[in-house]
Amino acid sequence: MPLLGNKFNTKKTPPRRSASLNNLNRLESSIREEEYGMTYGQPKVKLGGQELKFDEDNGMWIAESGPSGGISQREFIKLRKQNQSLSEENNLLKLKIELLLDMLAETTAEKHLMEKDLGDYGFPSNQKKKSKNQKR
Repeated sequence: MPLLGNKFNTKKTPPRRSASLNNLNRLESSIREEEYGMTYGQPKVKLGGQELKFDEDNGMWIAESGPSGGISQREFIKLRKQNQSLSEENNLLKLKIELLLDMLAETTAEKHLMEKDLGDYGFPSNQKKKSKNQKR
């Protein structure tokens, strides 16, 4: 037997009590719902006058009511994406119209130059002068 005692011998901890004395933990969820009416539904939160509900499928909070005019967040995001794609398409079409107008102006100018050059009878004006000089 050691003089000062064994340092490594610790006291035993007392046994723990049961976590809960109530029987709700032991019942199955279907029985618990029947017996006690514990159906919770979807979680809802009201922040700043706007009510949000949690969509379990997408894992997002969706606005149900409030200052946004009753439109949900999912619809708002969808409309914003659609608006952006339409504005990009509109910008592309404006660019195409400008390009087509430039091409039309260029071909019209070339046509007017060719008409001036050909003259009345369809001959180029230089050739017309040469043919008159050759006849003399």
